[in-house]
Amino acid sequence: MHGKEKIFPKVNKSVSIHHGRVFKLVKEHITLANGVSSEIDIIRHPGASAIIPMSDKNNVILIKQYRHAVGNYLWEIPAGTLNPNESALICAKRELIEETGYSAIAWKKLGEIIPVPGYSNELIHIFLATGLKSAKQNLDFDEILEVHEIKFADALTMIYQGEIQDSKTVCGLFMAAHRLKQKE
Repeated sequence: MHGKEKIFPKVNKSVSIHHGRVFKLVKEHITLANGVSSEIDIIRHPGASAIIPMSDKNNVILIKQYRHAVGNYLWEIPAGTLNPNESALICAKRELIEETGYSAIAWKKLGEIIPVPGYSNELIHIFLATGLKSAKQNLDFDEILEVHEIKFADALTMIYQGEIQDSKTVCGLFMAAHRLKQKE
């Protein structure tokens, strides 16, 4: 750790506002280390896993998925929410098959990200999956997506050109690029 000892705020009150299918919205009244009190809304999320599926050393599997919150289709890596008591790796293996119709022989954890720390505690575990084999795709009832095999270098270019904007995808592809470069 760098710097001073960290002093965490005191939670004076926590109220559940909404409990949805995936996450819970809570309102917390807190007192910060400087004595200032504040109310904040927080999305409590069970966590997720995301996968960089490499079909070979030069190609990655991406999905193009409709996301109603942004009103558009987004390029993404496969990902999904952890079930209760499910490990991040088991979730990743399940989601890869469900969303892409592929399973993988080899798995490497690349890291973890917190995509929106200003209002959510969601933690996404990112994995590199190689040795892909065909499996039976099993989309959730509310998933509308297309599976695409894309050159890895082209996927990175898509980030720089603004075609890929999803944060877990941007982070995951950069983490994978770093790992793959180390292997060379």
